[in-house]
Amino acid sequence: MWRLAEPYGVAGRLPSVLTSDDAATGRPRHRGRLLLLSLVLALVAGCAPFAWMLAGTSGQRHDTVDAVPERPVALVLGAGVRADGQPTRLLARRLELAADLYFAGKVEVLLVTGDNSVEHYNETDTMREHLVASGVPDDRIVGDYAGFSTWESCVRAREVFGVDEATVVTQDFHLPRAVRLCRAAGIDAVGVADDAAAERATATTYGWLREVPAAVAALGTVIVRPDPTFLGRYETAVDDALATAAED
Repeated sequence: MWRLAEPYGVAGRLPSVLTSDDAATGRPRHRGRLLLLSLVLALVAGCAPFAWMLAGTSGQRHDTVDAVPERPVALVLGAGVRADGQPTRLLARRLELAADLYFAGKVEVLLVTGDNSVEHYNETDTMREHLVASGVPDDRIVGDYAGFSTWESCVRAREVFGVDEATVVTQDFHLPRAVRLCRAAGIDAVGVADDAAAERATATTYGWLREVPAAVAALGTVIVRPDPTFLGRYETAVDDALATAAED
C-alpha cells in the first residue's frame, strides 16, 4: 500500500492524487452505477411494448356493453375450466359479458374459442353450455376447438371462420393485447372488458403484471406472424349462424 508521506503545496491541502484505497473504493462505485443504469434500461425496454399496446388500442377498448359499437360477431376467449367441468370464475365473467352483448343487440353471433387439445378438457363445449344456460340460442354460438392462444384464436377466427369484424371479450388486463393481436390478424376488432378486480383482486393484479412480459412476446408475434398450430379448411359455421340471425 502506498500513500504520500505528507501534503504539499498550499498549507493543509491534500494533493489531488488518489491513494490506492481511493481507487479501490471507486471501482465498485462505478460498477454499481453501471448496474443500476442497466437495470433501468432493461425495465424501460421491457415496459415499452406494454405501453405501446395500451396506447395503440385505446380507441378500440371499452368498459361497458353500452359503449361498445355493434359488430356481427363476439370473439369470446377461453380462460380455463375447473376439475368439475365448470368454467373458472374469470371465464364465467367473460361469458356473462358476452351474453349481455348478445341480449343488448350489440352482436349477433358468439364465437367461443378455447383449448380442447387433451381428453377430458374441453373449454369450448363448457363455454357453449354456460351460454345456453344463460339463454343464448344454441344456433347463435359457434365453437373453435383449436384456440390454443390469443394469437391462434384471432388468426383462426379470420382465416378459418371468415370473421373480419368482431368484438373481443376478455378481462381488462388482457384486452389491449387481445385487440392488438386480432387487428394484426386482419380483424377490425374492438373490445369490451370485464373488470374483475373487485371480485378477484389477486388474479387481476397477477394478470396485469403478467401482461408486461406477455406484451414483449406479442410484439414478436406481430412482427413474425406465425401460423397457428392448426389452420385447416374454411368453415361456414359463423356464416350460417349470421344467416340464421338475419332471418329472424
